[in-house]
Amino acid sequence: MGRVSELSVPTYDEIQWAGELVAPWVRRTPTLRVEVSGHPVVLKLELMQHAGSFKTRGAFTNVLSAPEPPATLVAASGGNHGLAVAYAGHALGIKTRIFVPETAPAVKVDAIAALGAEVDQVGTRYAEALDASRVIAELPGALALHAYDSWPTVCGQGTLGLEVADQAPGVDTVLVAVGGGGLISGVANALAGADGTISVIGVEPASCPTMHSALASNRPVDVEVGGVASDALGASRLGEIAFATATRLGIGSVLVSDEEIVEARRWLWRQARLAAEPAGAAALAALLSGKYMPKEGERVCVVVCGGNADPAGL
Repeated sequence: MGRVSELSVPTYDEIQWAGELVAPWVRRTPTLRVEVSGHPVVLKLELMQHAGSFKTRGAFTNVLSAPEPPATLVAASGGNHGLAVAYAGHALGIKTRIFVPETAPAVKVDAIAALGAEVDQVGTRYAEALDASRVIAELPGALALHAYDSWPTVCGQGTLGLEVADQAPGVDTVLVAVGGGGLISGVANALAGADGTISVIGVEPASCPTMHSALASNRPVDVEVGGVASDALGASRLGEIAFATATRLGIGSVLVSDEEIVEARRWLWRQARLAAEPAGAAALAALLSGKYMPKEGERVCVVVCGGNADPAGL
């Protein structure tokens, strides 16, 4: 495949290509059928992915599609992207350096270091870690992997959408948690190509409403970041690819509270013994809280996108 602009919106064919590229390196994660508030729901269990989240798909797509084999992988992350890049580096034998804010959960920082990556803790927000990473990313042989707003990252995350289309035939709506928007833009573009009848709905913590604010302002804008899921969904601005995708495909946003996210996380543990992190439970929170109400007969899929949290909180 030829060179693609970093901020290009991936096509269905490109996402299929990425699926073939990363297939030897990522898991085809399972689904689980449950009932939520009287509605049948399919859970896409992406918390069972290598390194504990969907981010691994984008990490491998970045590395395997690079024009030249990189000597070093560089990434900034609230935790999950860093884990995914560290896992890819470990699997492919490439030196890795990860920048995370000082507020990143210890369970994620320790896991990144355990994979052999060098970890730099900088500032209190993802944006500060990103700024620090850019200096190292300019060194010869370094490959910078953006957490959400680049073509290879979004293209890789879209491979999850291909699996949903195959594993949950007949689904009408897919609920996806939103931070910077890499996952929802990848999934939405994959599903638009696979089956143009499927709706995709973004679910965001009210304490980090990147998509909600971008749609209201008709452009990505900076937002204040906080709350229980901020380590994974704490981007301060929606990505340009996600905004272009949301406006083109008419993707809506639902806001949920921290309390609703915590209850959804507990529900997943009680009902299915799934140890999701707060971000991984955010999409389900929209259903449990009634913030998203399925119509009669509507078939819903919920992406449980990550499981990198201390289970002691459950």
